[in-house]
Amino acid sequence: MSPEARLCDVSLDRSFGRRNPRVEREQALAVIDLLENNSFLPVGHGGGPYRLRIEAADGRLVLHIADDDGAHVVSHHLSITPFRRLLKDYTRICDNYYDAIRRPGPERLEAIDMGRRSVHNEAAELLKERLSTKVLVDKDTARRLFTLICALLARNAPHRLC
Repeated sequence: MSPEARLCDVSLDRSFGRRNPRVEREQALAVIDLLENNSFLPVGHGGGPYRLRIEAADGRLVLHIADDDGAHVVSHHLSITPFRRLLKDYTRICDNYYDAIRRPGPERLEAIDMGRRSVHNEAAELLKERLSTKVLVDKDTARRLFTLICALLARNAPHRLC
């Protein structure tokens, strides 16, 4: 992809939901990593860089894509349903990971981290597949976007997701 096929700005809907310092930290790191290195090209659109705003509405993810000047390019709606099992698994693993950090013994931590990476990779592949007719992304970009989606849904959920 061309150097213009990238994101220059990413934001999550902050209009509602609670604040969790851990989720906020993970979100901030994911945004930094994403902006540092990403591959993002809306299908049928030839120029970038792009600004992305991610929202959750009515059981769907909404990806609002604009050009660098802020002019609307396209909005895409994705069902959260195909991600529910992965979100639940990822949340459970993250909770176990943070519990394991407080206990001695790196073996358990390593095993949990391997499981977390596996679920994260599976979710990234699903996201990449679900976006493939709308937006072309590479594996690393899809992984970081999944982290942001998890943070957004965790903030807006009545219970913990991530």
